[in-house]
Amino acid sequence: MGLNFTFCDMAAPGALEAAILPTTRLVWLETPTNPTMKITSIEAVAAAAHAVGALLVVDNTFASPYLQSPLALGADVVFHSVSKYIGGHSDLVMGALVTSDAALAVRLRHLQVNMGATPSPFDCFLASRGLKTLALRMVAHSTNGAAVAAVVEAHPAVRQVLYPGLPSHPSHAVATMQMRGGGGMMTFWLRGGLPAARAFLGALSVVTLAVSLGGVESLVEHPALMTHASLPPEVRAELGIDDGMVRLSVGIEDAADVVADITQALDAAKAVIDGGAPAGPATTAPATGTAGAAAAPSKVTGVKRPHE
Repeated sequence: MGLNFTFCDMAAPGALEAAILPTTRLVWLETPTNPTMKITSIEAVAAAAHAVGALLVVDNTFASPYLQSPLALGADVVFHSVSKYIGGHSDLVMGALVTSDAALAVRLRHLQVNMGATPSPFDCFLASRGLKTLALRMVAHSTNGAAVAAVVEAHPAVRQVLYPGLPSHPSHAVATMQMRGGGGMMTFWLRGGLPAARAFLGALSVVTLAVSLGGVESLVEHPALMTHASLPPEVRAELGIDDGMVRLSVGIEDAADVVADITQALDAAKAVIDGGAPAGPATTAPATGTAGAAAAPSKVTGVKRPHE
């Protein structure tokens, strides 16, 4: 088709400017990224793209329209996996492109109709239903995400946690400027590698082991064994995806239940790290809930009301 692609780490200073060519016609940005939770300034990327006459498309799936507004920050098109936060109930498969450019909208509509990328009426109903509670759910996701992130960061089994609302995130300042809350997505690295990760995943009971995200239920996955298992180990290593990485989508359950479940699972991982019995294969335990634990005080950024 005569198309060429250049990949770069947009969070790295100067990487985007070096990757953009005179022939570049479109820049695709995901922020926060999946699963490494890197955050990039949408305004800065928009300026670099527009300087060479290229369009900027932003994948806004992790933030959702409630927490981030790429069009207001200079993006030309916003992409959403509607299956995730917009749908919100893990029962919908859909994507959406949003633009404020009327002429571009006509072109995209023409392609959609002629290529057959049209959702069913029932899928549209599910998306509409999800949008009606998006604001309420995103506040709950962000509140619970903040509580969980604080506990995970403080646990000795964890080497690093990346969550937009934590001051320790390398791009926390950027997140604070362009996001209205931390959301429910985070990634952390366990010190004990795969054995510790298996122990952690196998000990969970409220949080479910599954590859999706953005639903009302808390879900956890192991990228190296699940979503990114098809990548060669050296490529995963280059991307920062090692055997200790865990991606967590915090749901809207009672925060104390989720925090208690995560804490006892981290304790199980710590036991393996300290030389305990080897962990068996990770399995999905029934989501029975855990009562009686209180969420630890959080130092993360709260949720702001949307300004548009």
